[in-house]
Amino acid sequence: MPQHKISAIKAREIIDCRGTPTVQVDVWVDGVLRGRADVPSGRSTGSYEAYELRDGGTRYGGFGVQKAVANVNAIIADALTGKDVTEQRSIDRDMVALDGTPNKSHLGANAILGVSLAVARAAAATLDLPLYRYLNSEAHVLPVPMMNLINGGKLSSNDLCFQEFIMMPVGAASFSEALRMTAEINAILRPMTAERYGKLAINVGDEGGVVPPIVDVREALDLLCEAVARSGYAEHIVYAFDCAATHLYDKATSRYSFEGRSLTRDEVIRFFEKLVSEYPIVSIEDPLQEDDFEGFAEITRALRGIQIIGDDLFVTNKDRLAQGLVSNSANSVLWKVNQIGTLTEAMETATMAFRNGYGVCVSERSGETEDPMIADLVVALNGGQIKTGAPVRSERTAKYNRLLQIEEELGSAATYAGRAFRRPV
Repeated sequence: MPQHKISAIKAREIIDCRGTPTVQVDVWVDGVLRGRADVPSGRSTGSYEAYELRDGGTRYGGFGVQKAVANVNAIIADALTGKDVTEQRSIDRDMVALDGTPNKSHLGANAILGVSLAVARAAAATLDLPLYRYLNSEAHVLPVPMMNLINGGKLSSNDLCFQEFIMMPVGAASFSEALRMTAEINAILRPMTAERYGKLAINVGDEGGVVPPIVDVREALDLLCEAVARSGYAEHIVYAFDCAATHLYDKATSRYSFEGRSLTRDEVIRFFEKLVSEYPIVSIEDPLQEDDFEGFAEITRALRGIQIIGDDLFVTNKDRLAQGLVSNSANSVLWKVNQIGTLTEAMETATMAFRNGYGVCVSERSGETEDPMIADLVVALNGGQIKTGAPVRSERTAKYNRLLQIEEELGSAATYAGRAFRRPV
């Protein structure tokens, strides 16, 4: 087999959708620029995520990434130049070894991930393949968009405890129809919200959803359900949450703050049992705090048939997922490549999840760029579900538009996950 050698790697500092610096990496193969990738960043982060290297000091409020950029240009580039760009696993493992820490804190997970993703894209371009096809010759599933149309928690300026109120168009016949439905529903939701709560309520949160001055979870759900009902698509829509409950948890008291009330773990579980009996809710992300594997097992048993996603619980880390598998904690993994720091490790976590009957929900971060790579990655995984914000703002719509392109490329081979979103294949 001919080798396609990496001839140069260069990183630079760019800004994400919040104006916060992040890393962009270019990879040259045989003297030709073949791959470029941007690194996303989260605001609501789990304690066990790989380490994002920031500069400190006063520049950009301490959030600069010049150190991470220098690590790519001065250390990683030197180590990888001359390697076959198609050897993704070997390249990623070399970077992990070069870093030498458990959480990539020496070189920075943002430095390592930028290279890992740019290498994958460069390899695909070198072989004249779309990225999803390069990663998986059997890629064919288009995901259900988990549309976060109302924002709360750390993603907004309101007092809603949950971060994301999500609608899922599982009854659509195709991805393109699902996207159209959600865009039409969002177009109904925005003026309806402004009429009810005032113009400021349709300012958007970090992921593009409206931010009405609501505290009660049911009031937010009712608002979303009413917009869906007005659209005429109610029979095609189900609902989901991202609770990000770690940020609602007080370690000192072992209690959660929900809607201004202080609840025990058992009371939280009962809260959700009642909620899913009242609304067509099919998925709940991080209903409990990040260290509570036992509690996640309990709520998964209690809410039988509901997708329970571990985000802060698993942080796309196969070792933490393995711990959860022992106790049957949750039944799905939120999949964010920057939580673990290399594409290879992220793919290993997804493989472990699928092999053990868990779902995989591919997700963006609140600090995104216009790079649409996760659209290719969710199709490469045949993952069945993607969370990438409301259908507004280019860092969100870039992912949806790329999925429209992929759907067109796949043609009759494309399958929309629909109601089988957790186990589409």
